[in-house]
Amino acid sequence: MCCLSVSPNSKPACSSVWLICVLLGLSAVHTHGIDVLHVPQQLSLSPNMYTQQLSISWLGGPATTFDLMIFRTEFNETVFYDTVSVTVNQVTGRHQWNWTSAVPLECASLSIKIRSRDGETTSKWSNTEILQGSDHASNKKSQMFPQDKVQPVGANTTFCCIMGQGKGFGRIHYGTAVMKATQISTQSYAVTVVNQGPSSSTGTNVFCLDDSSEPLTGAVVFVGYPPLPSDFVCETHDLISAVCQWTVGRDTHLTGKRKTHYSVNNRQCTEESRQQKQKKCRVPQWEGNWTLVAENRLGQYSLTDSAELSHRVNPVAPANLSCSAHAWNATVRWHWKYSSYSSLALDCQVKLSSHGSCRNYTFSGVGLQSVFLSDLYPDEEYSVQVRCGAQQNFWKWGTWSEPFSFKTSTYVPDAPDVWMWMNKDNTGQLVWKPLTRRQSHGQITSYIVTLWSLEEKLNYMEIFVPDTSVPINLTQITAFSSDSKVIASVAAKNVEGLSQPATCIVYISEFYLDRGFPLSWQSNANATCGYVVEWYDATCVWDCHVEWMKVAAGNTNVSMESENFQPGVRYNFSLYSCSSEAPELLQRWQGYMQELVPSSSVSLSTTQEGADVLLTWGEIPVVSTRGFLLGYNIYIRSGAQLTLLANLPDPQSRSYTVKGLSMGTYKFTVKAFTSAGEDTGTTASITLEPYKRNILLRSPKLPGDWSRTQGPLDVKPSPHSIVHIVEKPEWDSSKEVLVVIPEEDEDEEGQGIGDEPVDTDEPTSLRYYNQVVDDRPIRPRFPGSSASSTSSLDSARTDVTYTGIQTSGSSLVFQLDPQNSSEASPEPFQEPQASSAEGYKPQNSWHLDSPVEAGDTGSLAPSLGSPTSVASTQFLLPDGDEHVGEKRQSSSAATWLTNLLSSTKP
Repeated sequence: MCCLSVSPNSKPACSSVWLICVLLGLSAVHTHGIDVLHVPQQLSLSPNMYTQQLSISWLGGPATTFDLMIFRTEFNETVFYDTVSVTVNQVTGRHQWNWTSAVPLECASLSIKIRSRDGETTSKWSNTEILQGSDHASNKKSQMFPQDKVQPVGANTTFCCIMGQGKGFGRIHYGTAVMKATQISTQSYAVTVVNQGPSSSTGTNVFCLDDSSEPLTGAVVFVGYPPLPSDFVCETHDLISAVCQWTVGRDTHLTGKRKTHYSVNNRQCTEESRQQKQKKCRVPQWEGNWTLVAENRLGQYSLTDSAELSHRVNPVAPANLSCSAHAWNATVRWHWKYSSYSSLALDCQVKLSSHGSCRNYTFSGVGLQSVFLSDLYPDEEYSVQVRCGAQQNFWKWGTWSEPFSFKTSTYVPDAPDVWMWMNKDNTGQLVWKPLTRRQSHGQITSYIVTLWSLEEKLNYMEIFVPDTSVPINLTQITAFSSDSKVIASVAAKNVEGLSQPATCIVYISEFYLDRGFPLSWQSNANATCGYVVEWYDATCVWDCHVEWMKVAAGNTNVSMESENFQPGVRYNFSLYSCSSEAPELLQRWQGYMQELVPSSSVSLSTTQEGADVLLTWGEIPVVSTRGFLLGYNIYIRSGAQLTLLANLPDPQSRSYTVKGLSMGTYKFTVKAFTSAGEDTGTTASITLEPYKRNILLRSPKLPGDWSRTQGPLDVKPSPHSIVHIVEKPEWDSSKEVLVVIPEEDEDEEGQGIGDEPVDTDEPTSLRYYNQVVDDRPIRPRFPGSSASSTSSLDSARTDVTYTGIQTSGSSLVFQLDPQNSSEASPEPFQEPQASSAEGYKPQNSWHLDSPVEAGDTGSLAPSLGSPTSVASTQFLLPDGDEHVGEKRQSSSAATWLTNLLSSTKP
């Protein structure tokens, strides 16, 4: 009772005391609530250095929520601070909480303290408990942590280097990489490697160097994968036990004591397999259900399999093979490792190999232990292997046996393939193909050759290997007649005896050569036993190396194939019919397996013909054409550049004329070509020398007395008389032209000048006659016209030496001959200034009334009238419409000529 009474009448004092008592009671209740949050006591630390896990326990009373703080002791750096919920252990009455550190616990000393929490209310912190690291001052030796850590690929790992006394820190290497380090205590430095890749089987080295780059300490980390096996399956070999096998799967990169361990149905599998990717484990009894467990430090993986025994029979390999061999067959035997196979129905495969070829046989039987092999070859080496599988519920083929070798017996040879090659004089060769290994049936020692005729004239000889031919002369065996024939036979011989003879019948006749390709023909009724195709090098003409192939009856085409065919070689192919009589020649071809460019070039020569060059060349030998010639290409060469002048598609072409060249040196190249392309070509050069042409002027009408014989009149040459003869694309046949005067009209003594060589060293002579019978004006002469031969001249004639036209230095352009010539414009050719559309033009300006202007030319005699073409007597003047004063010029020219000639009279 909280009431203090002084007297009976003192009520107010009692009420005050009561209020004080209530307040004191509430204060007592509040003080009691604070006392419930006990301060954690008796902290205990239990570290696991390998897992880097720290177990913390304490006495915390009834509280379930605590604040936990972990910090590095030396630098007072907080590494963990959080509120955790922990229930009390009813047995021990203690609270426990585990913390995993990212940094190895040895790297730095840690301090831990705890306080209780109830909502916003907390107790005082407990006493600090210290987990001592290896970085204490008394540590004299440098160390690195963690040691031999196993980590999964992709993980992050922190390493620390603790420096020994007196050592200065330098750097930390992870493999070959230098890492960025952080100091976490006075002596400790740490690095973190993120997203680590798989290490090698020996791990990855992590090492620490001091400040002088001397290595101090190091560690090894192993980074890999947990196991991941596949293809787990169990089968039986002996019909009792089980053999389970599986594929290892990906490489874990962990070996040695960190490797993966396997168990099947809780039985450890210790068998080592030769194949690293395949593992197997034997279970003594067939159990029907199996579980494989694969485990390493990073995890484990399980697989299961189940099956009945009869569905998983995989026979072992046959053992102790043996053989009984004959010429054409052999019996192969073997033994089984398990007696239980004697009642097992088996299918067995036999693989027979010989000289790179292989044949497979399949045999069946209960407890099969031998097989019979037929269709073998005599004197042949064979290798045989056997494997088997269960007939019922076939699972898989068993393992092949070890190879076993044997050799068949020898036998008489096959008949050789015989042919007779004949020359045109009935001599030739009897040839046969060497027997192959499978035709010989043993080593061939010789061949027996027999020749006889219908008159039974016999010729016998033995030919020893390696010869496979013998020369023959049919005229020595039988008389020559239209029905004479010789029968030849060849038999091969080995240790077992003679083969059947191969026979060839030949009529005495001449052979011929034809052309054609490809090899296809019309069916021949006489070819009762097929055909024979013979071929040889077309360049061979005597005792040729001949090959042949037989074609079955009914076939009328064949694709010839031979390893002896060479590119660029021409072959002759002959088709013969095969019958009981002599072979009959049916057809012949020529061809190439592959055409090449010619291997040699033509022999080339050049000849100057005025302003033309004649190219002539010889024939390329057949052996050098290396293909069918298609023609020739003609080039002109300027330095390294070739310009095509003409393509001659006729392979028989042997010449070509290049027309219209000026003085200078030229190089021409001729290249023969086949379908494969051109040869390298032959180049010849020529230097064109100066030349002159005789220019003939006929029947001028001259006034005056010409009865006396006149002496030659020398006209002083003009240096400007250089003529260009240019191409005129169009020609008007209605215009008059001058023609060459026939030889018989020119020389009354029968000595024509038209075919005489031009003497370029003498000046051109113009012949003028002092008596003119025909008073008509000068007119053009047309071929075939009577007027061209009616004019005649007699009496004395005057020879005028005319040197005005200088042709020795002229540059001429000749029109392209579409047949066998070319327009050429190589250096030193200079294009004429006159337009080609204006027809023939002189290079300089011609002055028709030259005597009037003689004084302006240094008293040189001017050119006589107009120049003429080297191919005719036509004046080289422009056509009619081009110059209005043509008639006036012609009249002026005649007047000038008359005055000139009249002035020479005494």
